[in-house]
Amino acid sequence: MSLAISPGERRTAHQLVRDTLRRAILTGQMSGGQRLVQADLAKQLDVSTTPVREALRDLSAEGLIQLDAHRGAIVRTLSHDEVEEVYWLREILEPEMMERAVVNITDEQVELAESLQKKAEEESDPAAWVELNKAFHRVFNEASQSPRLAAIVENLQDAGTAYVVASLVAGTRRPDETNTQHREILQAVRARDAAKARNMMREHLHETLIRVPDFST
Repeated sequence: MSLAISPGERRTAHQLVRDTLRRAILTGQMSGGQRLVQADLAKQLDVSTTPVREALRDLSAEGLIQLDAHRGAIVRTLSHDEVEEVYWLREILEPEMMERAVVNITDEQVELAESLQKKAEEESDPAAWVELNKAFHRVFNEASQSPRLAAIVENLQDAGTAYVVASLVAGTRRPDETNTQHREILQAVRARDAAKARNMMREHLHETLIRVPDFST
């Protein structure tokens, strides 16, 4: 397997390795169950093993790989039971956080969310779109001013990332559908309509879940 270096501005070796591996996983170049050998990755990317080790820790925290004491780093295998639990929890917690976000959000944060959404609407690369999608949701995590809740939600969002990509790859979910829902959420946020934003976020999450492909087939 030959890894394509993830495009981007000047980055540290750690960031370059992390971005490249993340892109390979999100686009399906690396499949579930595949072992990631630090020495092999370091040779392919022309770096030492230190930034590879740091990148693997980051990807483990994002839920894209598993770190096994005996087998090393392994790309996660997707499970329908897991995604149902992740989105069940998100549908409980994220609408509450969105309501708090609407109450506390600043004009600057609204502008940031709008800027990220505009970029997402112009993005054709799946991996880059997923990163913009995560950044969009992260604005509301921070705006909620509820650090513990935001940390839990962000962990669930990271766990759901691979499933969002799986939906895009399978064609069961299209970026333009999500972009439309994000624009509607933004309209409610701009109007400072907390109840509407809360309900729309719940509907958005439920719609995402039912579009996830069935991994048992």
